[in-house]
Amino acid sequence: MDPYKVLGVTPQTSDDDVKRAYRELARKYHPDNYTNNPLADLAEARMKEINEAYDMIMNERAGKSSGGASSGQQQSGQQQRAYSGPNAALYSQVRQAINQGNLGMAEQLLQRANGRDAEWFYLMGTVYYRKGWYDEAARSYTQACQMDPSNMEYRTALNNLNMSGGYGGYRPMQQTNMCDFCVQLAVCNCCMNACCNAGC
Repeated sequence: MDPYKVLGVTPQTSDDDVKRAYRELARKYHPDNYTNNPLADLAEARMKEINEAYDMIMNERAGKSSGGASSGQQQSGQQQRAYSGPNAALYSQVRQAINQGNLGMAEQLLQRANGRDAEWFYLMGTVYYRKGWYDEAARSYTQACQMDPSNMEYRTALNNLNMSGGYGGYRPMQQTNMCDFCVQLAVCNCCMNACCNAGC
């Protein structure tokens, strides 16, 4: 995979323009915009490809060649430490789901966790990161680092996010249903009638 072709940029493209291209593609292909859509699987695969391409370019430019692996993959388990807490088996399943790109399953599993420890915040941050929700990812990674400041995996994830300048990630647009639309039209109609009847 040529990450520059995936993002529609060249090796000469500035970092700001690479980020701009990434954000435009992320806005277009984010899976949350394809809920209950037959193209949802394609959008999710495309978004994963876009995330990996962006990570590869930014890692390369930071002098940290990822060897074909995205920082999202690194953050979701390749550098993982042994976790022996009460949620060990659950967290192992969460990491596997993240590595497979099944973020919905990862979130569902995390909701079953017994309490919210540093590992929980780290994994939730990784889910947010993979979704492109960088503000939420930063908050979760920061919480994980505060709860377990000696954990290098958590600190590396937060540092990678800060280096990528990925704040302000995209959230799905709020969808308006037909009932809301009809109410808005009715209100406009009433206002127009009142205005016209008043002779304005």
